[in-house]
Amino acid sequence: MTRPIRQVLVVASVAGSTLGLATMAGSQAPEPRPVAQAVRLPEEAAIRIDGLLDDEGWRAAIPIMEFRQQEPIEGAVPTEPTEIRIVYDEEAIYIGARMHDSDPSGILAHQLQRDAGLGTDDRFMWILDTFRDGRTGYFFETNPAALMGDGLIGGGGGINKSWDGVWEVRTRILEDGWSVEIRIPFSTLNFDPARETWGINFQRTIRRRNEEILWSGWRRGESLFRPAHAGEVVGLQDLSQGIGIEVRPFLASSRHQALAAGTGWEGNVKTGFDVTYSVTPSLRAAATVNTDFAEVEVDQRRVNLTRFPLRFPEQRDFFLEGSGVFSFNWADPFFSRRIGLVEGQEVPIRFGGRLGGQVGRYELGLYQVRTGEAAVDFGGVEEQVPSEDFTVGRVRRSLFEQSHIGAIYTRRASESDTTGWAAPDRHTVGIDADFYTSRAFGRYNAQIEGFVVYHTDPQAGGDLLADTRRARGVRINFPNDLVRFHHSFRDFGTDWDPAVGFVERRGFRRHQPTIGFAPRPSGWDLVRQLDWELAFEYLTDLDNRLLTRNLDFTVLDLNFESGDRLTFSGGRGFERLESPFTIHGEGEHAIRVPAGDYDAWTWSGGFQTAGRRMLSGAVDLRRGDFWSGEITEVVVESTVRPLRGVSFSADYERNEVRLAEGDFNTNLARLSASWNLNPRASFTGNIQYEDVTDVVGLFARIRWIVRPGSDVYVVWTHNWRSEAERLLNRRFETLSRGGAMKVNYSYRF
Repeated sequence: MTRPIRQVLVVASVAGSTLGLATMAGSQAPEPRPVAQAVRLPEEAAIRIDGLLDDEGWRAAIPIMEFRQQEPIEGAVPTEPTEIRIVYDEEAIYIGARMHDSDPSGILAHQLQRDAGLGTDDRFMWILDTFRDGRTGYFFETNPAALMGDGLIGGGGGINKSWDGVWEVRTRILEDGWSVEIRIPFSTLNFDPARETWGINFQRTIRRRNEEILWSGWRRGESLFRPAHAGEVVGLQDLSQGIGIEVRPFLASSRHQALAAGTGWEGNVKTGFDVTYSVTPSLRAAATVNTDFAEVEVDQRRVNLTRFPLRFPEQRDFFLEGSGVFSFNWADPFFSRRIGLVEGQEVPIRFGGRLGGQVGRYELGLYQVRTGEAAVDFGGVEEQVPSEDFTVGRVRRSLFEQSHIGAIYTRRASESDTTGWAAPDRHTVGIDADFYTSRAFGRYNAQIEGFVVYHTDPQAGGDLLADTRRARGVRINFPNDLVRFHHSFRDFGTDWDPAVGFVERRGFRRHQPTIGFAPRPSGWDLVRQLDWELAFEYLTDLDNRLLTRNLDFTVLDLNFESGDRLTFSGGRGFERLESPFTIHGEGEHAIRVPAGDYDAWTWSGGFQTAGRRMLSGAVDLRRGDFWSGEITEVVVESTVRPLRGVSFSADYERNEVRLAEGDFNTNLARLSASWNLNPRASFTGNIQYEDVTDVVGLFARIRWIVRPGSDVYVVWTHNWRSEAERLLNRRFETLSRGGAMKVNYSYRF
């Protein structure tokens, strides 16, 4: 039997299982969802966005008032009433909400910075499923201080909060609660203008009680972030997206000095632009020329005591918008930081194109990007990286209510160069399937996923279907409130190395079953939920020889009504190290862990306070066996919010490692500050230090949102190296420093 047929059978077996689960799920009709009526505004009735809801246009709207608790008492009547109204005109949809509160002095609103986490505040969240496909949508949130938070909901229920849409919000704190007015232009959204019904849902948080209330999908096994659980808004007619063109030119000026390399100040002025065009109301194309990422925050530093690479998140807007369609379970055949970044250093992006959206039951995504030549430092040796072309294509077809089958293709083409840095042309192809239902056994969540991916030889090219360059896997998942279970199997070939993907480990087979039990005890005034979990990992090489075996168990996990949390867990592990690796230091000071078999017991405990308090924090302690010795790890995090929009954080991590080959300690410290004058003007900054490289880094950024889609950024970075070993007797030498200013302005047609 040929390899392609075998792989088709693997996916077919997954599909067969999903059909069986679909039959089981379909044994009970879905619960009808609530329906809201959107009222079209008369031409003479305009809405002024000021947070008061006193305009004439709101009076004709039909209020939405039927909410239920999800927390703390599933299905109970909320302790405070909520009213929501929906109106629209040709250009925008308007949402007005009144959050009544019998104790307005207890309303919490610490955050002002865009997309800041609102685990600290009262909040109002809503989603729009503009295609009513039950899979994807737009997420928005605000708090009583008019913070703007938004994101894109992917097919698996995950949220990409780095998407920044163009919309408006204003709020007011009143004598009987707080109110909010929202305007979302239709040009911000993808939708089918022939469809008069969208999916919509609302959730309110009363933070001092940790009370969560929803309009639809209020059961604990459901979620605001699963559009299949949303209600509907009807009556949306004659909507206009305009021509569908947005042009965003930018001007960036920067100066940089690399003292470690002996260079003086170097200046640069850069111009470019981004263009977005709605090919259809549901499909958008974007192009970027001479791309600049001066405003992007620096990565948070981490200490790596493993032999595997660390994965850092994408922070560049061009690769974040619409990125949900490119997610591919756990194989990572596409990792966007492979484009325009080499060894963590920026490589210029000359131009790029992006296409994303929906065509019927198909969700599409496409990138075409060209990078320029650049000199890159590889461990102290500078090499010239050639120009490259990147192509990434993704398609997913929806199945049943919340499922899909899809395919992905990537290509990385490097120009010929004399260094042999990269092969000229490398390809990756893969298929995946995901079946999800919220009606298994009547009303439970269940999921089955499967994937298989191949790529060509990184050096010689060709031979796309070699088993050594294959990754495949399947997972069964039962994610529910009281009982949860999942089991995954993964198999990665010995030469697995997709050219545009992320690789942590290769040449292994892994089984990972996990089971959890989380009861909610009645009559316990202080405790909301208990949690116990048992997780097992069994990893072998491709000849089925044991490499890793871990059994982790949660002894105690207490979630308090106050929002505080206490955990205590342990684990028993085995690791077969087939070749030595350097865990700390370099050269003659390097500490190397020898090959061999290692057993370990570890214990950990932690306490986390509720983020709603002015002073909050967390402490975690881990101690146990570690290779030939032992490790003690301490992590302390703290945040203080003295005023609305102002926060200061201090984080510290220390590892004390005692091995037969040598002892060492690592320290990582981070100070962060955020000051927001209002939701449109902010300062953020951080100072980071870790003693593995003995480098201190400073990052500071001022952002002014002139109007939605138009911004001004001022950025300063500075890096120092420590020149002494004692903590309190250090001298610091500047390695590099630089500043940048960037202005972009959007024009919509």
